[in-house]
Amino acid sequence: MKTKIILETLVLAAALTATQAGAGPISLQGGTVTATYNGSADGVLGLDHLFQPEPGSNTSAIDPAGYPDLEFLTADGLFGFDFTPAGRLDVYLNQPSVEPGQYRLVFDFGASLAQEIGSFTLLDAGAIGGLPTLSVLSGTSIAIDLSSVTWNDTYGMFSAQIGTAAAVPEPGSAGLALAGLTGLALARRRKSRAQR
Repeated sequence: MKTKIILETLVLAAALTATQAGAGPISLQGGTVTATYNGSADGVLGLDHLFQPEPGSNTSAIDPAGYPDLEFLTADGLFGFDFTPAGRLDVYLNQPSVEPGQYRLVFDFGASLAQEIGSFTLLDAGAIGGLPTLSVLSGTSIAIDLSSVTWNDTYGMFSAQIGTAAAVPEPGSAGLALAGLTGLALARRRKSRAQR
């Protein structure tokens, strides 16, 4: 009975440690984003510049209220991008259809984030066929490649989540878990000897 209680306690402790160490959504509140489209700053138009093609138009602040206003449009008018303060990116097809081609965007938050970016994952792909390639380039930048995406709906959209870097477990946590496993092994060994 003691062995079972010890084992259950260790499993619960391990689950809590894993949950605490995992990545979570990142806050983009107060963030500023600089974008490029197929390697060109001129390929992206930002909300802060009212989507006008002018110097610096590829930089925009995240809407602090989280309204579904696009932060960026591609200069060719194909795609729109909306970042939420909670780290979600909504990607919109802004035309009835899109021809096959290269559609790669990089978004760089510079030093405007309180935490480093550690993950970039697809949330909802119901309106698309083929999958976008989502990449974390650094602790401050992400890339999205839409070249393989086919759109199931006219003016469709999909969402992705930007997350924090997973915390590195403290050495003490690993040592504590190891000590618990050692104690469990010793308890089993004693019980085995006592039953002989």
